[in-house]
Amino acid sequence: MGRGRAKAKQTKVARELKYSSPNTDLEALQRELSNGDDGGGRGGSQDESDDADDDRWASSDR
Repeated sequence: MGRGRAKAKQTKVARELKYSSPNTDLEALQRELSNGDDGGGRGGSQDESDDADDDRWASSDR
C-alpha cells in the first residue's frame, strides 16, 4: 500500500517531461555533431586506441 502518492508523482514528472519544451543550445549541438574543435579532442584518440587493441588481440589468436 502507499503506492498511490509515488505513482502520482511519477505520472506528474513524466507528463512534464513529455510536454515541456526545454531550451536547446542548437549551436552546441551543431558543434558536437560536426565533431568541432571545441569538444576537447576526445573523439579521435579514443577510437584509434580501441582499434589498436582489437588488432593486437585479433592477430594473436591466429
